[in-house]
Amino acid sequence: MAYEQAAQAPAHLVFRYSSFVNALIALTVSFGSFTFIEPSPYDLLMLLLWISWVFSGVHIHRSVFAYIFPLMFIMIGGFISLIPFFGDPDSQLHLFYTVYLSISGIIFAIMFGEDTLRRSDLCIRAYLASCVLAAVVGIIGWFDVGGTAQYFAPAQRAMGPFKDPNVFGSYLVAGYLFLLQRLLRGDTKRLIGWLLSIATILLLACGTFLSFSRGSWGALALATILMSGLVFYTTDDARGRRRLIVIFSIVIAIVVAGVFVALSVESIRDVFSTRASLNQEYDLGETGRFGNQARSIPMLLDRPTGMGPLQFRTFFELDPHNSYIANFADNGWLGGLSFIFLVGVTSFVGFRLCLSASPYRANAQVFFVALLMYFVQAFQIDIDHWRFVHLLLGVVWGLEASRQKWSDAHSARIAPTHRESDAA
Repeated sequence: MAYEQAAQAPAHLVFRYSSFVNALIALTVSFGSFTFIEPSPYDLLMLLLWISWVFSGVHIHRSVFAYIFPLMFIMIGGFISLIPFFGDPDSQLHLFYTVYLSISGIIFAIMFGEDTLRRSDLCIRAYLASCVLAAVVGIIGWFDVGGTAQYFAPAQRAMGPFKDPNVFGSYLVAGYLFLLQRLLRGDTKRLIGWLLSIATILLLACGTFLSFSRGSWGALALATILMSGLVFYTTDDARGRRRLIVIFSIVIAIVVAGVFVALSVESIRDVFSTRASLNQEYDLGETGRFGNQARSIPMLLDRPTGMGPLQFRTFFELDPHNSYIANFADNGWLGGLSFIFLVGVTSFVGFRLCLSASPYRANAQVFFVALLMYFVQAFQIDIDHWRFVHLLLGVVWGLEASRQKWSDAHSARIAPTHRESDAA
């Protein structure tokens, strides 16, 4: 009897500790939008999460190494590139953040490889709560309620608790996608839930719109189409597909109507007419954003070790505003090629997660579609140090680890020809 009690006690303790870790994950993610101070609450909670993770046990699935290795090469390339600028504090700090965020993504991948459904569900709900709060703050700031515009919407662009309106607008995409997917799949049953989801979608879309970030606008529009297509493709019954088409049409009509209502406000219309133009002054000309990028390519081809972390601006007076070029500039050929490989292999894994039947498909469609939008935005903005990009990278690879474990166990139980439905 004593032996049985001793054997049962550790299992009870592990369960409680696992619940603590899960709650800490949710708390950390919920503070993901508070980045206007350094270090942010998210960073401090990350340190506590790392310590908790170490004591909960480390189990790394083999699939995660396809994510770890390119990150390692990016960091190695960065250290090599740093050598001539080792005394430059800005270069040192830039590389420190690269290492910190890369490690955070790796730890998330390992953590989400265990207790995956529970943790990914907690994560997306905590992320949504963070998105709602950020959107409210951004909208309040844009309309200068209580004189808050100087803090949350300077230059007539909402940025909420972020430092950059482009980051703010893009951050809201994943929360928007979660609500959109629930409506398209029919997960929201009651009328009150349906109305609340629509209202929240409008809130997040409004926040993105008022960021006046062209990249965020494009990401939201493209993500809407891609998410709808994935849900349509993975829905087997005709009734579900008809419902999806109807709901998609309703959501699009409501969002478009909301945009027209917003544009009826003169102050919004004036900023929109300026920001909607594709001919922004800082984009054009030989010394504009795209001109600098074009001029940098021959220089980078002559520099295997790159220009040095954060040294692109010393040549062109601006940052690259392109993560693919930035990785070659900051981390040399090794880092640049590794970043391209990371984007490619993650995209392959992500589409497989979204299309293959498994218990993780539904959550993967939210996390990966948002992440893919950031990969696309990386052509016109620097996403390398966006905390939530590394969070989503970790979640996607954690989902892939669990999908492979599930697939291995599933294949051992039943014949490979048996068709499985999505368990999510």
